[in-house]
Amino acid sequence: MPKADSITQLSVTTTQEAEDAVAALLERFLGKPAATYTNADTGVSIVTGYSIKPPALLKKVMTQVTEGVQQLTQFGLSVGEGTIVMKKVPREDWAESWKKFFKTIEIRPALLVKPSWSKHKAKPRQSVVILDPGLSFGTGQHPTTHFCLTQLVALREGGGSFLDMGTGTGILAIAAAKLGYKPVKGFDFDPVAVRVAKENARRNRVEERLSFTRQDLTKLPVTSLRRVDLICANLMADLLVSHCSTILNRLKPGGHIVLAGILISQFASVQAAFEKKGCRLITSQAENEWQSGLFKLIGN
Repeated sequence: MPKADSITQLSVTTTQEAEDAVAALLERFLGKPAATYTNADTGVSIVTGYSIKPPALLKKVMTQVTEGVQQLTQFGLSVGEGTIVMKKVPREDWAESWKKFFKTIEIRPALLVKPSWSKHKAKPRQSVVILDPGLSFGTGQHPTTHFCLTQLVALREGGGSFLDMGTGTGILAIAAAKLGYKPVKGFDFDPVAVRVAKENARRNRVEERLSFTRQDLTKLPVTSLRRVDLICANLMADLLVSHCSTILNRLKPGGHIVLAGILISQFASVQAAFEKKGCRLITSQAENEWQSGLFKLIGN
């Protein structure tokens, strides 16, 4: 079959608050991960997905995405403009569009996250993670992911065990393996995310130093015999609160947990739930609509 010279682009203009939910919608209906670009000046986010199918065959998807964006308001999310545009774009324009907005990220002197085309050279003893935007969601650009990476670097001297809940692209688990954590495990409810995470691990040559599985947090046993030194849970607030015990029963006493992906307005309730179970907030960071925190488990 000849390679198409164009593909279909479906873009939704929304808010930073709703960008993750919109990205999940596009991935669900297009079957491939979406990517987000946020204008730093206006705060407006554009979530974009792509398909090799022509627009004429995606009318049903257009309707489904439109209905899905409208339904997000029922969950208290502000979708902003919420306009949806579908158009054909040259394949070369699609490939180059990622390069225009993706920036190399350095977390202190210890970690460098960059796309494959970047000529940015790592510093001596600096770990490098290679991730190309467009392959999947989660390349370190989002403030919640950035906070998680920062904490991974700050706590790396212990070199303990690590669990990534809601792994997405696998960026955190891959970074953890590169930074010396072991064993490293990650799971996600989405089979597409697990597949992409495994591909990214192979690309970064750490596939033998970590493992990814498909698991549903809501169906995990509350108790666990295996506990780890550090957990990153980049999940929605309602999941964090309702499954607080399940999460913490996988963390060693004295261990640390990074809670991210939380709207600022919901952070207090998440903090209260985890403090009730014996956690203490060590540090917190709010950026745009999001707030993340590092906690230490004192009890349990």
